[in-house]
Amino acid sequence: MKKKKSKKKQTNSNLSDQKLGQTKNSAKLVLFVFGIGPIIGIIIFLYSKGFF
Repeated sequence: MKKKKSKKKQTNSNLSDQKLGQTKNSAKLVLFVFGIGPIIGIIIFLYSKGFF
């Protein structure tokens, strides 16, 4: 019985690691979009106004 419980814990930890990896990747994507997006928008705006 103890061996079965340890196997179940291992599968649960593997599943939680996969979910954690997905949330980390989505968090990186969100930070990239909201971090780089406004910078690109500002550059385009300033370029259209003749700043560069």
